[in-house]
Amino acid sequence: MERAGVKILMPSSEMAVVGVTEVFGRLRTIFGARKELKSILKNHNPDLLILLDYPEFNLNLAKIANRLKVPVLYYISPQVWAWRRGRVRKIARRVGRMVVILPFEEPFYRERGVKVDYVGHPLMDAFEASNVRSTRSVMDNEKAPLPNPVIGLLPGSRKEEVQNLLPVMVKSAEILKERYKEIRCLLPLAETLDIEFVKPFIDNSMVDIEIVQGNIYEVLNHCHAALVTSGTATLETAIMGVPMVIVYKISLISFWVARMVIKVPYIGLVNLVAGKEVVPELHQDDVLPERLADEILKVLEDEGIRENMIKNLMKVKEALGKGGASQRTAELALGMMG
Repeated sequence: MERAGVKILMPSSEMAVVGVTEVFGRLRTIFGARKELKSILKNHNPDLLILLDYPEFNLNLAKIANRLKVPVLYYISPQVWAWRRGRVRKIARRVGRMVVILPFEEPFYRERGVKVDYVGHPLMDAFEASNVRSTRSVMDNEKAPLPNPVIGLLPGSRKEEVQNLLPVMVKSAEILKERYKEIRCLLPLAETLDIEFVKPFIDNSMVDIEIVQGNIYEVLNHCHAALVTSGTATLETAIMGVPMVIVYKISLISFWVARMVIKVPYIGLVNLVAGKEVVPELHQDDVLPERLADEILKVLEDEGIRENMIKNLMKVKEALGKGGASQRTAELALGMMG
């Protein structure tokens, strides 16, 4: 957005948190941003307010916009289908149009009286723009066990995720090195992270780990398997047909709160889109180097598991649409502005 000429008032990375207790350290920043945006809505009378995810913050802004007669388009649905479904009533009252990117979200909202459009997933636009084409068919011809495997490490885009998960990923790679002496790891760096923040986590590793800045699809194209933090990166990995293990770890309090309120059977978006567990998920106490290494070994050494996982990931990719999500959303936004 910044490259396209948008004036950024508050970088989203300054406000992003994972979990419940983790939010307290960002409250001053969050309240400051809310105050500034409220002032803009009141004093500049925008033609349209476009909200993306981040429900606690954005639904409050939508309430203010409604009061000021500013139309609201919500792009990238908050995960109300997973927890706190009562928020749908707020969305119905405050949002003029909900634009969703996952196929199962459209019927969920429509059945609850929300004006909704499914546009496909914008990751497919990014994938098409990357000009990268998967070499998975070539890799599939390599017989297990793979002689020199390349493992992707995707520890997330938030600092808390990296701190929680990257050390475990690195240790699991060191366990794998005992079996595969020539193993290499690639770590695609999220745009929200600085390379100097990530480097200390890998500097003393016994495994060759390369931090790569730039095209995540190009990085994944060289990987035989990946350890991926739950989130959008799981879908990017699925698009490239790379077998993966999903990992997820937050504070103990946040986890217990989540267990009480989450209403879906899976954490990973890949499994939610598939409607079944097509890749393994490891949560909380199960996020151990030995467990991660065991799951990756299954992918590297069992051709049946590997081929079945790739086949299911290709079905997930098909379910995400053919691209054009951003164009369709832009047209809806223009329509709402007359």
